[in-house]
Amino acid sequence: MLSKVLIIDDDIQICELLTDALEEYGYAAQAVQTGKAALTLLQNATNFSLIFLDLILPDSNGLMLLHEIKQFTSAPVIMLSGLGSESDIVVGLEMGADDYITKPFYPREVIARAKAAIRRTQPVPVSQHKHHGFSFNQWFLDTDNHKLISPQKQNIALTGGEYALLYTLCSHAQRVLSRQQLLELTHSENLDIFDRTIDVLIMRLRKKIEPNAKVPCFIQTVRGTGYLFACDVTSSQE
Repeated sequence: MLSKVLIIDDDIQICELLTDALEEYGYAAQAVQTGKAALTLLQNATNFSLIFLDLILPDSNGLMLLHEIKQFTSAPVIMLSGLGSESDIVVGLEMGADDYITKPFYPREVIARAKAAIRRTQPVPVSQHKHHGFSFNQWFLDTDNHKLISPQKQNIALTGGEYALLYTLCSHAQRVLSRQQLLELTHSENLDIFDRTIDVLIMRLRKKIEPNAKVPCFIQTVRGTGYLFACDVTSSQE
């Protein structure tokens, strides 16, 4: 069955560009131009594997719409943002968006983000294959499939930014890293991370892995310097 992707953007050309790129790679894409149309659709069809959401729509605020979308579906949401809306991106990440793409963008980037977002939300297959990754405090970061496995063997969904940051922390455990170092170490051609998102991603990781996110013991803040991943990490095969 084809993965279904919903595009919410009032720009017809953007919708056509995304639809053509997605369908070329085997996805079933559907586009709507208003928040009202998107909510009506989601009320009757919740089987989308991914949603692209423009933050500026003619009939609704994209961030408020993001909150409403999360009431109908657990599908990952990738925000589409114009240049200069850094604050909206940060708020969107705080509200649960999985990733973002700034306009203008290349179709190849869209496909890379789409594949990664859908892959991260798929169930962990039962397999005898030994996965490469990092183990810490009974958690396992599967670097083959970009998945985080909890001590209870549950798949904990990670966004692209969360995965990149946790990978970096595991790779540099017991070392204090400044925000600038984290920015440099997490940057890749498929992921744009700027200074303010580091704090947001730290907050989101804490909520997912810490016994008490308000009193973190894994990802510790070193005042005036940066962050310390205070775990004993082993690079291993599961």
